Amino acid sequence: MTCTTLHAGALRPARLAGLCVLVTMGVAAPFMASAQDSFFDDFDRLDRKRWYVSDGWTNGAHQACWWSSRAIDIRDSHLVLSLQSSDDPDQPYICGEVQTQKRFRHGTFEARFRTDNASGVNAAFFTYIGEVHKKPHDEIDVEVLTRDPGRVEFNTFIDGKMRNGGAAELPQPADAVFHHYAFIWDETRVRWYVDGELVHEASAEGMTDAQKIYFSHWNTNTLTEWMGNFNDPRRPLEMHVDWVAWTAPGEDCQFEQSILCDKDAE
Repeated sequence: MTCTTLHAGALRPARLAGLCVLVTMGVAAPFMASAQDSFFDDFDRLDRKRWYVSDGWTNGAHQACWWSSRAIDIRDSHLVLSLQSSDDPDQPYICGEVQTQKRFRHGTFEARFRTDNASGVNAAFFTYIGEVHKKPHDEIDVEVLTRDPGRVEFNTFIDGKMRNGGAAELPQPADAVFHHYAFIWDETRVRWYVDGELVHEASAEGMTDAQKIYFSHWNTNTLTEWMGNFNDPRRPLEMHVDWVAWTAPGEDCQFEQSILCDKDAE
């Protein structure tokens, strides 16, 4: 079997059965976040001490683009992750991903972003730890499959097993307006929120390791049952992230937009 080189990212074992994985790329130093590390990033610039840019590889045959620093931009105080065609026939599309240098265990994870509208594309805000870090595969997902920007999906992986999936309809399509997506992860559960409303809840039993925060925007030619068929729109597709934040356990209302400023979310 030919093995595929991967980086630390969201894998879907149930959909990728039989893939031989050699995880070697995209490894940053294993910094651990503490209670003093709560942060709010409004992307006036890309802070390379906080963010590692994925560049020069793909997650495997399921992904139809290559991570590239050319697909990452700061524009109008937004982090812009693009999916676009390239001039390289061996790598016909490039796409964007960033991941935190540090890892975070428990707390409140929040981001405000807007997606594009195209079949076969995933716009994701998630946390992940896995084999590349010499840890079991744990993950907490917020994903907009942009063939249907009126819907958002939620999921966890615990020790490599996909569990606790769910979805919610958005009050307005994700490509029309920015939405505030959040999840609170504690010792026993994960609770997901959209625009301040609780929309899904799941057990966190067995999820013990700190995880890195990711944004990714990618396409597929193989996971079509899940993500739809990708048809090149002949233009760059973009995911715009207005801001992202993490608030340590026990802290509240660190910035005006936080769901923790609403006591009903605690």
